Amino acid sequence: MAELTTLESLLEMGFDRNRAERAVANTGNQGIEQAMDWLMEHENDPDIDEPFVPPAENVLGGTAEVPPSSEMTDLDPDEASGDIINPDGSKRPMTEEEKREQVKRLEELMRVKQAERREREKAEEIEREKTRRKQGQELQQIRQKLQEDDMKKLADQRRKEKMEDKLARQRVKEKIARDREERAQKFGGGASSSQPSPTSPPGQGPPPTKREYDESRIQIRLLDGSTITTSFKAQEPLAAVRVYVQMNGNTPEGQDFSLLSPYPRHHYTELDMEKPLKELGLVPSAVLVVTKK
Repeated sequence: MAELTTLESLLEMGFDRNRAERAVANTGNQGIEQAMDWLMEHENDPDIDEPFVPPAENVLGGTAEVPPSSEMTDLDPDEASGDIINPDGSKRPMTEEEKREQVKRLEELMRVKQAERREREKAEEIEREKTRRKQGQELQQIRQKLQEDDMKKLADQRRKEKMEDKLARQRVKEKIARDREERAQKFGGGASSSQPSPTSPPGQGPPPTKREYDESRIQIRLLDGSTITTSFKAQEPLAAVRVYVQMNGNTPEGQDFSLLSPYPRHHYTELDMEKPLKELGLVPSAVLVVTKK
């Protein structure tokens, strides 16, 4: 009776001849277990069912089969090759019953390996899912941090703009205060010097000349009907009056307004804001009205 080779064992287990021959050739005919492992690993290859051409060397027969290593198989090498060891040390071919028993053991071994493979693939899929979720969480954290950084930059920019606006208003206040102080000092000195000298004979002073005003006293009527009055230099622009109203006129923050002269009635434009009060005819005194735009 002929020995049961690896190829024959695979055929007995129901594997297609083309696949069985390909498995034996690709594993170097090293045993049934290696061939089974190769078939399970490559069962979904696109070329698995293409016609197989055996190599020139004899790797499909039983005589050139290399015994499998102890690390790679659970079967006895002689049993895997189809031989039975007699008590006297001689070998004999397997009987049909022994072949069927061997095929049964191989099928059970294949089921065990397939179950192990499914468990291994399941564990790998779980690990891939964990990795995917972890990467998704990390990406979400990165996006959230970028949004927080953008919001922080925006808040810092707004605080900076408010601080710059506050400093600008403070500089305007200080300028107005200095101008008031200068006008007070000037008017105080001018009053004493304008008194006639007691020793000057009457009627001998210089001829009267037209007075040149260097300041303007302006009364401003606010949106709520109240009024404020202050003085400005004749050469100051109308924009100084608008800033003064913003700082002292209880105007709601962000409220845009314009100035007009009630008589003769005249609405002042943005171009007028750069013109001196004297050029606009607001010297030595004037009344302006604050209106909403």
